[in-house]
Amino acid sequence: MHTVVERELELKLVLSPERAIPVPARLTYRTDDPYAVHIAFHIGSEHPVNWTFARELLVEGVFRPCGHGDVRVWPTKVDGRSVVLMALSSPDGDALLEAPAPAVSAWLERTLRVVPPGSEAEQLGIDDGLAELLAPTCGRADELWLRDPWPSDESKDGE
Repeated sequence: MHTVVERELELKLVLSPERAIPVPARLTYRTDDPYAVHIAFHIGSEHPVNWTFARELLVEGVFRPCGHGDVRVWPTKVDGRSVVLMALSSPDGDALLEAPAPAVSAWLERTLRVVPPGSEAEQLGIDDGLAELLAPTCGRADELWLRDPWPSDESKDGE
């Protein structure tokens, strides 16, 4: 069974130092994708804009600047409020989003209780799957394995 941890919140799309517009967003964490966080931005279009990146990046970004390339995250203060800034870059453009740090931190804490850091691989069941693949088989499977899957060219027509 998979667990989903979600949080609706309002982010701000920073257009300039003096201007920002509200952007409703949904933070999602799923135990079947334990290394990632998903953020859906509802920008008034038919479909939300979805971003997926490492949970570890967001966890670290609450405390100190981190990331490079497409996703960068860092904490700061705006008008005396603690916020987390996320700079997102794509071929379609760049966005700077401001999220309330207490709400993001509380949501992250919930995800960390569901899947503690370092235990993500256990959620994927890789070890169980490999054990099943590598388990010795016996009985009919061995008979099928030993049969020649390609009949010899010496067989008579119609066989």
